[in-house]
Amino acid sequence: MPEVTAAAPRTLTEQAVEALVEQWYAALDRHGDLDEIKQFLVDDGLELRFPEGTFRGHTGFAGWYENVIHRFFDEEHTVVKVRAEIDGTEATVRVHVNWQAKVWNAPAANSEWLGFDAHQTWTVVARRNAPVPLIKTYICNALEPMPGSAALEGVG
Repeated sequence: MPEVTAAAPRTLTEQAVEALVEQWYAALDRHGDLDEIKQFLVDDGLELRFPEGTFRGHTGFAGWYENVIHRFFDEEHTVVKVRAEIDGTEATVRVHVNWQAKVWNAPAANSEWLGFDAHQTWTVVARRNAPVPLIKTYICNALEPMPGSAALEGVG
């Protein structure tokens, strides 16, 4: 009987990494269903570092995600630059994204506009039999406020 082996992960390409970044932010902007969003994340070893804390695994991510989709609205992420350093089936990705949203802090009469340039470092890995890789680590290195932005307080 022939030996059954799992298909090897694909070698990453810049196009695949860029597709992941664009699809990730599109899903976040529409506040996609948790299961839809989790399809972009590895099952084991996931670590996400945001200004409001470090979250591990799908359970940690789910808690963070539920909080932000109930806090921020009219979100728009605009990818400014993606630079991938690819090493076979893994890549270190530098992402510069502009994030704009609104937030309402009770009991304020009005919402406030938020605008930030986020500089991030991701580790992505190829997945078997799929063109788009998965996020393994996601680190927000810096958030630079845009002129006129409200402060990002009370996150988390």
